[in-house]
Amino acid sequence: MSGRPLPLVVAALVFASGFALSAHHGWAGYQTAEFALEGTVVRDVTSDGAHSSMQIKVGTQVWDLTLAPPAATTRAGLKSGIIPVGATIAINGHRHIDPKRFEVKTERVTWNGRTFNVYPGRT
Repeated sequence: MSGRPLPLVVAALVFASGFALSAHHGWAGYQTAEFALEGTVVRDVTSDGAHSSMQIKVGTQVWDLTLAPPAATTRAGLKSGIIPVGATIAINGHRHIDPKRFEVKTERVTWNGRTFNVYPGRT
């Protein structure tokens, strides 16, 4: 067996790990200042990717809310079916650095007197 298959495997693993890291929603793409919004839920919590998410509408604009990874979001008590579509919620987090993207890396969601702190280690 030649030594070529091992370098190809290593290259594939390096590529795959770089792709996984680039797909992760870190904090670098978000402003450092705290950001707050109040809006109407238009899409319930989903946990299909690396992070849970949901959408709210503020005026005519729909905002994407990037929450914590699914396990942490669920641990905070927030999962699909908890907050009904049409409910008014308040969120706190950090807005995306691109002002054309209506996205917030969300730390806390408040609804009906209940706060879901999906990133309890952050203030």
